[in-house]
Amino acid sequence: MSALVDPFGRHMRKLRVSLTESCNFHCFHCMKEEVVATPPAAWLSPAELEEMVRRLAAMGIQEVRLTGGEPTLRPELLEIVTRLGRLRLKRRGITSNGALLEPMLPALQVAGLDNLNLSLDSLDAAVFERITGVPGHAAILRCLERALGLGLQVKVNVVVFRGLNDHEAPEFARLAEREGVAVRFLELMRIGPDHEANRRYFVPASETMARLKDAGMPLRRIPARADSTARQFRTRAGGRIGFIASPTMPFCQGCSRLRLSASGFLRACLMREEGRDLRGLDPREFADAVVQAVQWKPLDRLPSTPRPMVTLGG
Repeated sequence: MSALVDPFGRHMRKLRVSLTESCNFHCFHCMKEEVVATPPAAWLSPAELEEMVRRLAAMGIQEVRLTGGEPTLRPELLEIVTRLGRLRLKRRGITSNGALLEPMLPALQVAGLDNLNLSLDSLDAAVFERITGVPGHAAILRCLERALGLGLQVKVNVVVFRGLNDHEAPEFARLAEREGVAVRFLELMRIGPDHEANRRYFVPASETMARLKDAGMPLRRIPARADSTARQFRTRAGGRIGFIASPTMPFCQGCSRLRLSASGFLRACLMREEGRDLRGLDPREFADAVVQAVQWKPLDRLPSTPRPMVTLGG
């Protein structure tokens, strides 16, 4: 049996790599309080990261996504993508808020980046600033336009908040139809020290689906991989819509993801503390540590975690 098969038979094939825990946004549900981030001196160097991912790829990892915090705050981002471009991986992606990404995209694409998950919680500049705590809405829209122009595979991630942006679902669906971009609506997860206080903003995916139907945009379910985080649909006009609904429609039983922190700590679950530090291990020790981390992966979804999302590899 492969070293990356957990006790429940799930094959780990995707890796989320946090490059930094710092972020240039201050989203109220994530960064309400100042987070003490891993200092740069403790980050994996680009060479260390390349070697870790190389070993994990040899064990079965096929896809890597760079996350944060905000990965564009990592000064060596281009070098890291270039190094990952040397490895035998099927996909290399990034999850970003897009504020700084647009001018970097051409070079990152040449280096091997092929897909982007862009966080965009509102199409209204004022609502955007209320959610994120910063201005700069136009820069994210320019990033989206540039990414699509370059031919990158793009998904727009929208966390839905009651009373803030939940009314925008039809407008986002029209964006999907108009631009050919996949839009994914995310339920607010119970993550971070303030998750209880934020529960009043929670909107279940079923409610967003109903809002789209009421707007004359009924959805047709389309097939997705067993390990997909999103339930996927199309509108009648062909717009690609997804729902990442971990609280009400958990996808844990098909999960194929591992998470590597900026300092080299490997976890098998977003919501659990257990993991192994991979830094400085020889090949045998490294493989044993990865196997142990995979064995700790739970089958069912855990209800919450007090750790901020930026410290979990987003």
